Amino acid sequence: MNILITGIHGFVGSNLVKALMNAHTLYGLDLVTPQKEGVMKTYDWEALKQDQLPLVDAVIHLAGKAHDTQNTTEAQAYFDINTGLTQTIYDYFLASSAKKFIFFSSVKAVADTVDGAVLTEEVAPKPKGPYGESKLAAEQYILDRYQNLASNFRSPVSVLPAPEKKTYILRPAMIHGPGNKGNLNLLYALVLKGIPWPLGAFHNRRSFCSVGNVAYVVAQLLEQAISPGTYHLADDEALSTNELIALMGESLGRKVHIWKLSQPVMHRLAQLGGALHLPLNPERLHKLTENYVVSNAKIKQALGISQLPVSTCEGLKETVKGFG
Repeated sequence: MNILITGIHGFVGSNLVKALMNAHTLYGLDLVTPQKEGVMKTYDWEALKQDQLPLVDAVIHLAGKAHDTQNTTEAQAYFDINTGLTQTIYDYFLASSAKKFIFFSSVKAVADTVDGAVLTEEVAPKPKGPYGESKLAAEQYILDRYQNLASNFRSPVSVLPAPEKKTYILRPAMIHGPGNKGNLNLLYALVLKGIPWPLGAFHNRRSFCSVGNVAYVVAQLLEQAISPGTYHLADDEALSTNELIALMGESLGRKVHIWKLSQPVMHRLAQLGGALHLPLNPERLHKLTENYVVSNAKIKQALGISQLPVSTCEGLKETVKGFG
């Protein structure tokens, strides 16, 4: 297949190139256009406006504004990029000859906090903050346009061709892998330096998503006849942050020290860290200790599998190796 990947130079895009380059012809669409191994050519967004992009069979839309945990990004920036850019590229897809569109949204488009045992696709979206809200707005635009296409086809006076186009909205949990940046790097630095983990009193469960599993799912959506729809992406097992710290120590051959300091004390220290712009602030403390378990049952059922190829522990160990 000929595949166009937006945001191709990012973390996920670079990993998708490695996974798909031997089976497909890849093109990029990004802010910068350097040559990239496995990519025929990368275009800038002006090429899209001028209708200079090549004919492709599928579009994978990764480009977006990442969640800023420091809260320094203006809200409108999220909507300009995560919503506006998605509207532009989806309109291009509908007018093109491409048959499949894969949009990377986020579980944050559904909920900032999981108020139950597990987050499923049936949960009514109630995002908190401009990042999740902008992702949900993009999803709604896609669904409205896609449903209109199907409705027009069903009309007895319709002259549109059969709706062969298929749209997939993917909501991944936190994606990790070699080259990843984020909270995992902070945990890695603590373990590497032998600094005690002070949040042992927090007992949480959290889903992660190995980039290897992301690449597997995307390849299946491209190559198989999978029903279009919205799917959550997560590894099969959820881990506590304490378990994650222990796993990092095992991977590094380091003894870890987990301190169970009281939760109220840690919340006060995080408030102070936020005021002083230190690594531990209230939002990061919340992310490190929250319960956020994401169901992957729907995507596995659609793919006809009982488990994803990369286990949670295997994927996280590969990520830790990549930090070295």
